[in-house]
Parts: sequence; structure tokens; C-alpha cells
Amino acid sequence: MAQKYEGCAVGIDLGTTYSCVAVWSEQHNRVEIIHNDQGNRTTPSFVAFTYDQRLIGDAAKNQSTTNPENTVFDAKRLIGRKFSDPVVQKDKMLWPFEVIAGVNDKPMITIKYKGQTKQFCAEEISSMVLGKMREVAEAYLESPVKNAVITVPAYFSDSQRKATKDAGAIAGLNVIRIINEPTAAAIAYGLNKRSGCDGERNIFVFDLGGGTFDVSILTINGDVYEVKATSGNTHLGGEDFDNRMLNYFVEEFKKKNEVDISGNSRALRRLRTVCEGAKRILSFAFFTTVEVDSLFNGIDFSSSITRAKFEEINMDLFDECMTTVESCLSYSQMQKSDIDDVVLVGGSSRIPKVQDLLRDFFKGKDLYKSINPDEAVAYGAAVQAAILSKGFQNVPNLVLRDVTPLSLGISAHIDIMDVVIPRNTSVPVKKTKGYVTPEDNSNVSIKVYEGERAKASDNNLLGFFTLSCPPGTLRGQPLEVCFAIDENGILTVSAKEISSGNMNEITVTNDKERLSVFEIRKMIEEAERYHVEDQKFLRKARVLSELDLCVYKMKNALKKNDVNLKLSPQESEKINNAITVATDLLDKNNQQKEVEVLEVHLKELESMLERLISMTE
Repeated sequence: MAQKYEGCAVGIDLGTTYSCVAVWSEQHNRVEIIHNDQGNRTTPSFVAFTYDQRLIGDAAKNQSTTNPENTVFDAKRLIGRKFSDPVVQKDKMLWPFEVIAGVNDKPMITIKYKGQTKQFCAEEISSMVLGKMREVAEAYLESPVKNAVITVPAYFSDSQRKATKDAGAIAGLNVIRIINEPTAAAIAYGLNKRSGCDGERNIFVFDLGGGTFDVSILTINGDVYEVKATSGNTHLGGEDFDNRMLNYFVEEFKKKNEVDISGNSRALRRLRTVCEGAKRILSFAFFTTVEVDSLFNGIDFSSSITRAKFEEINMDLFDECMTTVESCLSYSQMQKSDIDDVVLVGGSSRIPKVQDLLRDFFKGKDLYKSINPDEAVAYGAAVQAAILSKGFQNVPNLVLRDVTPLSLGISAHIDIMDVVIPRNTSVPVKKTKGYVTPEDNSNVSIKVYEGERAKASDNNLLGFFTLSCPPGTLRGQPLEVCFAIDENGILTVSAKEISSGNMNEITVTNDKERLSVFEIRKMIEEAERYHVEDQKFLRKARVLSELDLCVYKMKNALKKNDVNLKLSPQESEKINNAITVATDLLDKNNQQKEVEVLEVHLKELESMLERLISMTE
């Protein structure tokens, strides 16, 4: 039976472009999607740094056109990857912020904050977004939130999953479960269809988001949700469609004006924002215009794009989606006719061409659109969070049976990847496989890999250990290697030398890839420090606002004749001097004073204002 956790738990969809948080409502016996401080049910996964403060969410995205080099997005595309990864090398050419190689080839995001150059890893940026989602939930629930279920793409590797868990830890969250996004969406579908369906149903979840793409086939039978197969691409989504349109208009601007703006981050950010809006419009219109005033060197840009042109420049990406759909169906050993519903998840699943291709693939089958594609994943995560928490009543008692996204095995002779647990195997699972000692009088090195490449070293090394053999052990003596994955996806690999009974094992923690406990603790402290700095900035901003209002009221009061007549020359001079000092403090060039100094002056002015008001009564 799954462990139950004390306290309220929320479900968080940590998206590439937008994130969403939800909670199970005891009062209404349903999931509530929580709106943020802007009243929006989804929050941009953006973090921005200025001279004065750190911004997260809507505020960060809204200023991205004026501060592109210090506005970070797409952190999910970096998480758990190496800097030398070809995907990272390709992406960093498109981002306005700088990404460099850190220790152990870890990609580090370089920005300027408060006049200093700072470096952040993807886990830290993601933790800031998660921290924002936590604050949104706490404001709604009016109580602290410690536990969370966080979703990841089904095709995330072991290192990416654990890096996401690290991000949660830095944000001060106890991540009680990491679940796959299509599985979470399937929960939303299942609960939505619960009253209208009996018996077993096979559903195909098509999840095309801002930066990742997943497809999964699940069988739902009552309260049991069993994943049959999964496939996907952790680097395909709405951002890629935006990039294609951006490149299209950059070339058009170059042809019209003989000016190349590809190296100007501010112009690109402004144009990208307009492209994103145009993409959304083309989901319901056949034509839209794109206009940016003074895009570069005072040159205005005005153009148009049709839905047909948008589909043309992205057709290879759409075809890639359908190839993944076909492979997933093949892995599941099901026929198209076996699928009862095709469920659309992720904002990019709204693209008409994508829907047309899906209908054609499934021979005209209607697509299931009754759940909100932007909120379905957070919805399912919230249900799972409630199931794993103590104190929640009337929660559906669902059983999730997920699968391994990648094959798991060891390096056999000549660097061959010998698979012990094939991809798409249901978990929890335990499998044992026989081997032999490779050489005389030698210990055996067991290297554990995940991936689909035939050459072991081309796959992702998760960990390794050595199995001791007695002196005189000859080559060819039998060994047993056992792989076991629990319900949390934690892998334990053990090996046993049969003749002696010698054993050794490793619980794969991927220490080489993951942050150390010290690094996580340090980042938690930094996250807390940034929170304190943010609060300090807000306190100072409030004081400046109140100071400005006080000066305004005092100037108005001094305009009244009866007040001036009652003031002595000394009082009048003192008040005017105080107003002059306050006006200087409000000047942007003189706002470096400590907040305590501002508060003292505000208190003095408020006292003078009370005196002026009393004279008018």
C-alpha cells in the first residue's frame, strides 16, 4: 500500500512555457484549478532578473521584450541535460540569455542581477517557478503547502526526473510522487467520463505542449489505470512552431529591408511574442497579420501569414508527431480500432492541422476535447496528491500502473547494451537475468544503463558497482543480475556470484548527474535569500508609494488659503523642506536609500500631514 503523507498536497504541472497548480476540494468533492495573483489559471514558466528584483510568472513574461538577456524561459529543456548535448547546443543559439558549461558539463544560465553576473542551473530556475506555484496555492488555501505531486513528460530520463525532484526540494516542497503527464491527463479523462462509461476502455493520450511531446496508451478498467505503452519527444512543442514562424519573418524582414535582425535579442523577443499570438489566432482563423512598431533601427514591420503557410513551415514537425503516434501504437500491440477515445492535452494540440492528421490516422474518429488541455495534467496530479495524503475524504481510490519510458540494462561484453527490463514494461517490476564471469580471477564490474542504443556507452550511465569473486574463480562461472523498480520508479540493481554466494547491489541515485545534498541545501538557502530580497523590495516599493501619496496630499493641503494663514513661517519652511527632501528621495536616481530611512521620513511627513488636515477642519 502506498505511503500516506501528513498535510495538504497539491498537484503541479511544471510546463515548459506555462505551469498550473491544482488541489482536491473537500467541500465540492472535485479538483480546483487555482488561479494566480493575476487571476489566470496558468502561469508563464518565466523568471526575470532586473537591477532591483526577481520576477516570476506573468510579471517576468510581460517585461521580456525590454529585458530579454535576463529573462529566462524554457528551463525545462535544460533540466537533467549536459551542456554538450546537441539539443542544448542547438537551443542556446535561439535563447536571448547566455548558457555556458559549468562543473561536470552542467549547463549554467548566466544573467545580470542587481548589477552582478550570476549563474543558475536549470533546477534553480525551475525551483523558482515551483516556488511561485506553491505561493499561489498557499494564498488560495490560506495554509502552508509542503507536499506536491509534480508531473514530467513520459519520456523524461532518470536524470531529468531526479533533477525535477531536486527543483522541488530547492523550492521547499516534499515531492511525494513524480508522475507522467499523459497518465495525469488520463486521470482527468477517467473522472470526467466516470458516470458515462462502464467496462474497459482504451484511450490514446496525445500531449503536445509548449516544449515537450508525449503519447501514451492506457487501459482504464474501473479505478485501475494501466499504461500499455508510451513514446514521445522531450524536445518538440509550441516553442518549435514559434521558432519556425520567427525565422520565416526574420528572413522576410531581411529581404524587405536588407537588414539582418537575427543577432538582436530585443528585436527577436518582440517578434517572437507577436508570433506566439499569431499562432494562437491561426488555430481558429485562416489568416492573421503581424505588426511590430519600430522593430529595428526605427523600421516598422508589417506582414501577414495564412494558416496554410504556417502548416507548410511546420509540416515536418507535424509529421514527426504522427511518426511517434504510430510507434506508440506499435509498442502497445493494439490496432487503431482498439482505441475508444483520443484525448487531446497541451495547448499545441489545438492546432487544426494536428487534429486533422490525428483524425486521418484514426480513420475519422472524433477527438475527445471535453477536458481543458491546459489544465488536465494538473487536474490528474491533484487527484494523485489527494490519494497519497492523509485526511482527504471522498477521493477516488485509483490504482496507477505506469511503465518504464526507457529500456534498462547492463554493459555486457564488447560494450553491448544487454537489456534486462525493456521499455514500456509495467512497474513495479522485478526481473532477474543470468550472466557469467568474463575473465579468470577477476571481479565483475556491473554498469547500469538506460536507453535504446545497441552500444552501452551510447546510452545514459545510471550507476555502477563491483561484484567480488573468490580467488581462483574461472571465467564462465554463473552470475545473476536482478533489476527491481518500485512504485516510485526507484531502481535497485543487485548481482550474485552463484558459487560463493557473494552479493552486491546499488540503488540507482545517479549521483554523477544529480545535485549533491550539499548543493541542494545551498540552493534552498539561496532560494530563501532571494525570497527575503523580494520581500524587502516589495516593502521598499510600498514605502515609496506611500511617500509619493503623502507628498501629493501635503502639496494639495498647502494650496488652501486657510492652511497657509494658520502656519507660522517656521512651520511653513519646515514642511516645504520636508517635501523637497521627499521629492528628491522619490527621484529614480536617488532611490538607493535604505528602506528604514524612507520609513522614518514617511513617518515624519505623515505627522505633518495630520497637522495640515487638522487646520482644514
